Parts: sequence; structure tokens; C-alpha cells
Amino acid sequence: MRRASLLPAAVIGASLVLAALVFALVGTVLNDAGSAAMDEALARLNRDVAARDGEIAGLRAERDALLRERDALRDRLAAVTAVPAPPPSVPPRMPVRTGTAEGGINIVDLMALAKGQFNRGIVRPTPAVLRALLGEPRASYGQTCQPVTNPKMQALLETRRIGAFEVTMLRPALDSLAAVMERLRAEEPQLYAALGTAGGLCARYVRGSTSSVSSHAWGLAVDLTLAGHLDQMGDTATQSGLVLLAGFFNDAGWYWGAGYEREDSMHFEVGEGRLREWAAEGAL
Repeated sequence: MRRASLLPAAVIGASLVLAALVFALVGTVLNDAGSAAMDEALARLNRDVAARDGEIAGLRAERDALLRERDALRDRLAAVTAVPAPPPSVPPRMPVRTGTAEGGINIVDLMALAKGQFNRGIVRPTPAVLRALLGEPRASYGQTCQPVTNPKMQALLETRRIGAFEVTMLRPALDSLAAVMERLRAEEPQLYAALGTAGGLCARYVRGSTSSVSSHAWGLAVDLTLAGHLDQMGDTATQSGLVLLAGFFNDAGWYWGAGYEREDSMHFEVGEGRLREWAAEGAL
């Protein structure tokens, strides 16, 4: 009887021990699960913080870009609204001579004007310089135009329509002439419309000479007419439109023939400085 009575107590004791073990085991599991959940929560929080930091950095970069754009706009506005500086003084024009040339075109006293106000810093290339850069155009010359036989020059010669006229010259000279004419068309359209030519390439002697080769022989010079009229060489006077035109050519590095010892104001040729630039660039 006594052993039978002890059995329920043993069962109860064993149950209590088992319950304690289960409770301990559940507590351990719960503690482990809570720790893992907390680690995951902390990881998400760190990711969120990093994402917010990236968004803040992006917003700051956008703000800085907008501030720079604002400053640039302020600078542009200040430049537009600023009071312009007074223009540089312009040398007075030489007085227009009384009377007109044939066709009603005004003429001005030329020589002092040409030598004092034009061709500054531009040197006329001598035949020796032209021969050094390009060679001799042909073996012999006369008073009439003859073909160029120099192979190097032949490869560079081109006939092109520029504005209202067609002219044959070396390719770099044609490119430069076209740029001068385009600027003239934009700034002085009436003068541009009045221009024609008396020729470009012409392998011959200078008029009246039996030894001096014309600069036209190298395809680097052009004679221009104004309203169909060719200015007379050596009369120390010129059509006033050619005086205006000379500034455009000087800006492009061309020499105006009004500066010759015997005035030739309808004549324009590429200056030595520009030629040497083209030679250095391989254009010749």
C-alpha cells in the first residue's frame, strides 16, 4: 500500500521537473528569437539611416548646383545691365577730295591715308619670299597671263565663285577671301553687292616691267572693281568704297595695294605673316 501511494507523488515530481525543463527550454528559445529579431531590427534601422544620409547628400548637391546657377544668372544679368565702356577713339578720316570719279563714285586723297592708317603690322611678301614658300610659278613670263606649270601650285589652285564673282587663286587664299566677303556681306551689304573682280591668278610680269614678276603669278592676290569700275593705278586717289574695304582685308592679314610706292588701291594680296602661318600649318 505504501509503494502505491508513493507513485502519484513521484509522477507529480517528475512532471514538475519536466515542466521546469520545458519552461527553461522555451525561455532559451524565446531569448534566442528575441535577440535575432532585435539584430534584424537594428540592421533595418542602419539601412534606413544610410538611405536617408544618401538622400540628404543628394539634396545638398542639388542645392549647391542651384546656388551656382543662381550666381551665374546674377553675373549674366550684371553684364547685360552694366553701362558699356566708351568706344576707343577712331582716327579722323582723311578729307574727301572735291569731285567724283567716273561713274559718280567719291574719291579721297590716298597716300597719307594708306601709309598712316592701313597695313599696320602687315608686310607685303616679296617675290623672293614667295619663291621660298611656293617655288617659281613657271619658267618664263611675258605681259600676258600664262598657265602655272609649278606642280605644287597646280595642286593648290582652285576656281571658286565668291559672292557675285568667280576667281582663281590658291585654296587657302580663297578660303580667307570667302571669309572676308562673308563678313562684308553681314556688315556692309551695299558694298558687298557692288564688288566685282578684275582677276586673281595671272602668271605675268608687273605691267611695264620685263623682270619683276607680279604677285598675281602666285595666286595670292586679287584686283577688285566697285560698281563695275576699276580704280586707276598710280593716280594717288581711290574709290572711297575701297578705303572701307581695306579695313576688312587688313583684319584678315591681307596687304592693301594703296601702300605701294605706286598706289594700286584696287589690289589686295595675302600678307607675309599670314603666308608663313599657312606654311607652318601645312596649308601650302
